[in-house]
Order: sequence, then C-alpha cells, then structure tokens
Amino acid sequence: MIQSALADWTEEVLYLSLDTSLVWEVYCLVRLAVVHRGRALPVVWRVLKHRSASVGFEVYWEMLHQAAGRLPSGVTVVVLADRGFVHTDAMTAMTTQLGWHYRIRIKRDSWIWRVDQGWCQLKDIHLNRGEALCWHTVKLHKGEWYGPVHVAFGHNNVNGEFWAIVSDEPTTLHTFQEYGLRFDLEEAFLDDQSNGWNLQTSEIRSVCALSRLWFLLAIATLYVTAQGVEVVATGKRRWVDPHWFRGNSYFRIGWDWLKTALDQDWPLIRHVRFTHNRDSEPAIASRKQHEQRTYQIEFKIHTYRYAPD
Repeated sequence: MIQSALADWTEEVLYLSLDTSLVWEVYCLVRLAVVHRGRALPVVWRVLKHRSASVGFEVYWEMLHQAAGRLPSGVTVVVLADRGFVHTDAMTAMTTQLGWHYRIRIKRDSWIWRVDQGWCQLKDIHLNRGEALCWHTVKLHKGEWYGPVHVAFGHNNVNGEFWAIVSDEPTTLHTFQEYGLRFDLEEAFLDDQSNGWNLQTSEIRSVCALSRLWFLLAIATLYVTAQGVEVVATGKRRWVDPHWFRGNSYFRIGWDWLKTALDQDWPLIRHVRFTHNRDSEPAIASRKQHEQRTYQIEFKIHTYRYAPD
C-alpha cells in the first residue's frame, strides 16, 4: 500500500524519519516514516516489550531493508534520526548496502578526531550563540573510530539549544534544516495518541495485537492525510478548518472531512497518492507559535575541511 501511495513521488529527495515512542512505559514502537508536509507517513514499524526508548541496531536493521523495497526508485533517500541511533553498523548499512544518506544527531560528549588536531569532545569547543562549525572529513568515536564523516554543530539563535549532526555528506547550513524535519515524526506520534486516534484508550497489552493495531492506524493515517491534501488542493479547507491560515494538519483536515462526509454526503477520494513534501500552505496554529518553532534556525557558519588520514 505504501509502495503504491509513493509510486508517483516527484521530488528528487525523500526524507525518512527514524524514531521511537514509548506506550504505557512498557512497549516501545520503532517507526520509519516518510516526512510529508509537517507529519510523517508510516512505512515500517516494530513493537517491542521494552521499557526504554533506546534500542540497538539489531532491533531495526530489518526495517531498513524492508523499507528499501517499498520506496520509489530513482529518488535520493536521507534518513533523519536522533541521538539514540548513532550506530556505526546502521550508518554503514545505509550508505553501502542501501545507497541512502543520513543526518543523525550526536551527543555533546561525542569524540571527534581531526587531522593534526587529534581527539576532542564537542562540549569542549567554545561557540557563541548563533555560531556553528562544519568539520569535514573527520572521525567519530574514540577507541573503535568510524569515518570519514562530516559534522555540523552549534547553538541556534531561537532557544540556544545545542545541535550536533553527523552526516555522510559534507555539512552546510542546509544540514540543520534537513535535520529539523525529523520532528514531523513526533507530531505523527501525537496523532496516534491524544491528538488523533487515542491509541491509549485501547488498553491493549500485547505486542502482536499492538503491531496489528498500528497496521490499521497506518492505513487510516494514509487515507485521511491524502483526503486532507485533496481538500486543501480543491479550495475547500475552510469547510472544516475555519482558520484564516491553515491551522490544522492535513491529517486532521482529512479526518474532519471524512466524519462530516458520512453525514453530509461529501465526496471522498478513491485513490491515495503522495507526490512531494513541498507545502504551499504551511500550518500556522498561531503566528507567535509559528515564529518560535525550534527548527527555524539561524547560524553563522564556519567550515573546516581536513585532509583524510
């Protein structure tokens, strides 16, 4: 189903967000999803009885290979992941086996090696707010080092948060913007629960049953999101979203349209397809909130290229 829905993807790049979510502090959902207009479309997932949001590469390596067979061909795939996924085995698999790229956040105490500079930890590098460094052709992890890789790190001007991102491709300011797309999956996790399907009310306590339930929610999410895209494209958004600017997600717009359509005999889509991540009408719940979104970042970039050892 997801392969068919993405078959007409027209953008050169497709971003995949990889993350975990805990349910009742007992079960862990590992999900790989396509970033799409402020949300993420589920591609593959796995449910574990696991009390931590941190998982090893052995838990999700098969998910990566499954996803590879469901994505459109001829598209550049970039995986976005948080600090819990800095696994060198995963980074190798993405680049050498799957032909993908990655942007993964690393911790401040990560060890970085530079030619003629030796090893250092990012936390020991002094940076002013709004200043960022790009180090190209360095090594990661003291001891069993990994590389060459490229790193971008700095404090953003919006909230002073420190971001450090490792990439298989040379880093630029655009690297921070790419990584910011990862948060769209967190919004999708909210759609599963309090912001949408209210998964927690199921009270299911079974790995297999939860996995099947997420399959149903994945199908439903694809459908209502595609319906929301169609509603906006046909100029009917304010029938269900009265905000002057689009205030609700495509997920919510599609869901509200579907519920009303059952009573009012409104038309419903028969085909689910997603063609790009470009959004001509981004959601703005409030102007103040929109201006304070944490991934709108401004950096003064300094780039250093080190010769490979």
